[in-house]
Amino acid sequence: MKLDVCFSPDLLPLYDLRGRVAVIVDVLRATSTIVTALAQGVTEVFPTATLEECAALGRDTGCITAAERDGIAAAGFDLGNSPFGFLDGKIAVQGRALAISTTNGTMALRRSLAAEAIVCGAFLNLSAVADFCVAQGRDVLVVCAGWKGSFCLEDSLFGGALAECLAPRGFDITSSDAALAALHLWQDAHPTWPEYLLQSAAVRRLNALEAHDDFTFCMKVDTHPEILPLWDGEKLVKG
Repeated sequence: MKLDVCFSPDLLPLYDLRGRVAVIVDVLRATSTIVTALAQGVTEVFPTATLEECAALGRDTGCITAAERDGIAAAGFDLGNSPFGFLDGKIAVQGRALAISTTNGTMALRRSLAAEAIVCGAFLNLSAVADFCVAQGRDVLVVCAGWKGSFCLEDSLFGGALAECLAPRGFDITSSDAALAALHLWQDAHPTWPEYLLQSAAVRRLNALEAHDDFTFCMKVDTHPEILPLWDGEKLVKG
């Protein structure tokens, strides 16, 4: 079994996803928000490529809608892309479905549908993702959502953290320079990776939006080791 890391969805045409597990990662914030939503009782998550699709699902099914563009909550939707939207009690989420559209994360997932299995990863559920990869016994590709096609530090650090988890459990990470780079980045940043990320572009964007609490929340490890957002062919469910 091999682990590889794709640093941007724009690089996906270089990879053959068939037969692989794709781990979609948008630490700040889509996959962290999805993990939190499922942990708070959301029954299923529909990741949409466009705002129009997201809004239509809300109208047609009555599900919760969450959307952002460029980090800013999109107008006309129930929520933006903050995990706190599912924690503050302003909207009832227990037992309801969610449609979500984000700048990077949901697009990365939609572009990875050729994979044999798809899960969403975040620091919040790192152990769940690692355990799933081991149980599948397949090659794994970490798909970093990045930022509008560009490399980002936080998703790449997650790739390195997952590599560190999987290397002693039978996964070969030495055949991929990308996996090795992510691992070395993680080892260099660990154990103070939140401080390491303070100068990153994503954190500077969040600070400009006065959303630093989101960053702090998303840096927590294994607060939800039981939550695995798993693609079932049309939506994400709790695996």
